[in-house]
Amino acid sequence: MVAARVLATAFDKEDKFVMAFPKFGAERRGAPVVAFTSFDDKPIRQKTQFYHPHCLIVIDPLLMRSVDVFQGINSGAILVINAAEPVTEPYHQNLGVVGAVDATRIGLQEIGRPITNSSMLGAFARTTEWVQLDSILSGLGEYFTGTALEKNIKCAQRAYEETKITQF
Repeated sequence: MVAARVLATAFDKEDKFVMAFPKFGAERRGAPVVAFTSFDDKPIRQKTQFYHPHCLIVIDPLLMRSVDVFQGINSGAILVINAAEPVTEPYHQNLGVVGAVDATRIGLQEIGRPITNSSMLGAFARTTEWVQLDSILSGLGEYFTGTALEKNIKCAQRAYEETKITQF
């Protein structure tokens, strides 16, 4: 959820119209959550979840074993995934680009815990080129302060540099 909000803030800083919201039920804390972020140059009228996404960010790749994260994705879609190795084979026939970054390793090294949100946002900026890294970093400043902000900025910057992009 925090990543979706920071991403929406980053798009807003670039004068885009944005919308971000979660989808979850009565699950326990730490259970998988789906969050949606939409941006456009014109006002966004659709106020529902997205059934045909253009991009997916998969923070926990183990979810792909139990949830069909690719359901409804558009042809040529982009995947940004937390993975230790570059992706050499597409996970789905509709994927056109995959950006892989070891966000867990970066979180452990920079924060001391496997926190991946900021790293995944840096990887998103690098893979999609839809938003500038500086906007992501500025957006982080609206949700974190002090040492936490410094560490999250470092995570996003490192992930931006370390993301391996594969075109299919």
